[in-house]
Amino acid sequence: MNKPSIQRGLRSPLFRENLQLYSLFLPLAILIFIFNYLPMWGVIIAFQDYKVGSAMFALDGSIKWVGFKHFLTFINSENFVRLVGNTLRLSVLNLLFGFTIPILFAILLNEVKQFRFKKFVQTASYLPYFISTVVVAGMALSFLEPNGIINNFLAVFGIASKEYIIFPDYYPTIYTTINVWKNFGFGSILYFSTLSSIDPALYESARIDGANRFQQAIHITLPGIQFIIAVQLVLQMGSILHTNTDLALLLYRNSTYATSDVIGTYIYRIGIEGGKYSYTTAVGLFMSVIGITLTYITNRISNKMTGYGLW
Repeated sequence: MNKPSIQRGLRSPLFRENLQLYSLFLPLAILIFIFNYLPMWGVIIAFQDYKVGSAMFALDGSIKWVGFKHFLTFINSENFVRLVGNTLRLSVLNLLFGFTIPILFAILLNEVKQFRFKKFVQTASYLPYFISTVVVAGMALSFLEPNGIINNFLAVFGIASKEYIIFPDYYPTIYTTINVWKNFGFGSILYFSTLSSIDPALYESARIDGANRFQQAIHITLPGIQFIIAVQLVLQMGSILHTNTDLALLLYRNSTYATSDVIGTYIYRIGIEGGKYSYTTAVGLFMSVIGITLTYITNRISNKMTGYGLW
């Protein structure tokens, strides 16, 4: 007995039924292809001694291929340990606070029953995300000045005024605080939308059984958003070597290089300002390979432990 053939391709009923959805996705797919996929061929200069204006591909032998020279130069450089260490330090701090605070914020605000207050706090938490990084950095630098609002507040408790931004030991705290404050509200949107889909009958049954709010959060709320937490964790781990370079560039000073100079700022300084495009392309590709590897490993672990992942 022959099985009925499944019609595939552009003539399939499934495609015709979802044609409007595909048409909505088409502009986004074109933008992603142009700005994310087409530039990928440029990574080939990581294996060349590329000069500005010269060809990336040529059959006349004018291109100087150097293999993994730039990768080895970066790994063996005196800056490697410091750059990777600073990047990991800031990324781990952001993972500890920038990843967990949106979850806690969404869970706590979900317990608020006054609708207007809840919506006001939720909306206010989104606003910092839409403020330019330049403006946020300017605000932070102004607050941290010797006569800024933070030093004036600390002076009430007898703490001497100082310019915190020039001290290396304070930089990780300053960077993490600003980064988390700017992004935690917007990062909680996914959790809010998922929390709204949890069946209220589950909470009602738990209250009848005598569960308090903390027990309800542990046994109902967290399992309800578990899959979103798993996916977000996988994405965060994949970008652990990619700090907020814009914010880092605006905040760091020569005196704080010991803790503030990360791979992103190093690429900007050596590549854009120094003109070493092949070398910094190799550094960026190195970061991307590490990110892909961490994404794959974290996704496998997440699938085994929670049953959820990106694939």
